[in-house]
Amino acid sequence: MLLDELRWFVVLAETEHVTDAAAELGVTQPTLSRALARLESQVGTPLFDRTGRRLRLNEYGQIMLEHARRGIAEMDAARSRIAALLDPDSGLVRLAFLHSTANWFVPEVLRQFRALAPAVRFELFQGAAHDIAERLRTGQADVAITSPRPVQVPCSWRVLYVERLCLAVPAEHRLVGRARVRLSEVADETFIALGADFGLRQLTDQVWAESGITPEIAFEAMEIPTMEGLVAAGFGVAVVPVPRPGRGDPSVIYVPLSDTRVKREIGMAWVKGRELSPAAARFAEFVSTTADHA
Repeated sequence: MLLDELRWFVVLAETEHVTDAAAELGVTQPTLSRALARLESQVGTPLFDRTGRRLRLNEYGQIMLEHARRGIAEMDAARSRIAALLDPDSGLVRLAFLHSTANWFVPEVLRQFRALAPAVRFELFQGAAHDIAERLRTGQADVAITSPRPVQVPCSWRVLYVERLCLAVPAEHRLVGRARVRLSEVADETFIALGADFGLRQLTDQVWAESGITPEIAFEAMEIPTMEGLVAAGFGVAVVPVPRPGRGDPSVIYVPLSDTRVKREIGMAWVKGRELSPAAARFAEFVSTTADHA
C-alpha cells in the first residue's frame, strides 16, 4: 500500500466526492478511482457507500480513515526526525494552538524561536481544544498550546501562564464601575458563550454550576472576539479571560469576578511515550524556558 494512496484516500474521505478530490490532488478521476479500488481490494471490503455520484464513508472506511491519518502522521514524523538528524538546525514542528492564544502568545513565541532557529519549519493548526486534542491523539500535532489539559490521550503537561476570568458587559450595563461582581448577580442575564466542546465553555459551565446558575444562552460563538463583539452590541454578557492591556474590545467593560480562584491554565501538551523530533523537542524546551521567564 503506497503512502500516496493513503493520502488520496484521506482527501477522498474528507470530500466524499471523486471529482472534487481528484481536482484537489491534481490527479485524474480514473487514477483516483483505480487507487481506491486497489485499497478496497487489499482491505477486503468497500470503504464507501455509493449514492449516485456521491460517496459516503461507511463504518469500515471510518476505521481506515483513523488509521490512515495516524500512519501518515507517523511517516511524516519519521521523515522529519531523519531530516533533523541530517541537519540539526532544521526540521519540522507541527504546532496546534488555541484561537485565544493566537493574538499575542503564540506569534511572540514563534517570532523569538525563529530568530534562534530560522531553518526550522512549522506546520500550524489553530482551533478549539477538542480539535487540538484529536490532532495530538492521531499524531497530526507534535506539540499543543491549549487549555484545559487534554484528557483524550495521555499527555505530558507544562503550565505556561494562568488567566483570570471576568465578566464582559456592554458599556451601558448596570454593573459598569463595580470593582468586582459575583456571577450570582447576573443569574437572570442572557449570556454569550462558546460552544459546548470548547475548553473555556467547560470551565464556564463549572463556574455557573458552582454559582447556582442555569444560564440563558443567546448565542454560542466559535471565538472569544465574537463573544466580546456580541456583548458590545448588547446581546448579553459573557465570562471571558481578563484581556491583556490594549487587547480587549474597546466597547466592552471587563468586571473582575469576586472569586479569585476562577482561572484558566494555558499549557503546553505533548503525547506521553511518543518521542518528539529534535526540532519539536527544541521548540518545546524553548517554550518552557520562555514561560519560566515570562
